[in-house]
Amino acid sequence: IERGLLLHSGRGIQYRGNEYKQALKDLKIQPSMSRKGNCWDNAVMESFFARLKVELIYPEDYRTMDALRAGLFEYIEIFYNRQRRHSSLDYVSPAAYESRPNSTNLSTIRG
Repeated sequence: IERGLLLHSGRGIQYRGNEYKQALKDLKIQPSMSRKGNCWDNAVMESFFARLKVELIYPEDYRTMDALRAGLFEYIEIFYNRQRRHSSLDYVSPAAYESRPNSTNLSTIRG
């Protein structure tokens, strides 16, 4: 598979529809879907989006797409990756975890 944008989704009917799948194909986006009956396939992304909604989307009132883009950038690049402590990373941020001298670099885990 050629590297590029990968979109992981649940198994909802909206993600299995022909129009949706064709739109992904037209945009050269590789679809990825959880296996039937295996909730762990999507657990990491489900967790991320749950936190994103609670910590960013619900408390704000975005009036423009530019404001939303700026908010998402700040949340992911500044807060989530550099400040927010993650229980799965020994309660440090991803940036701090990756800079540990004897830790496995996350980029090697992601492939």
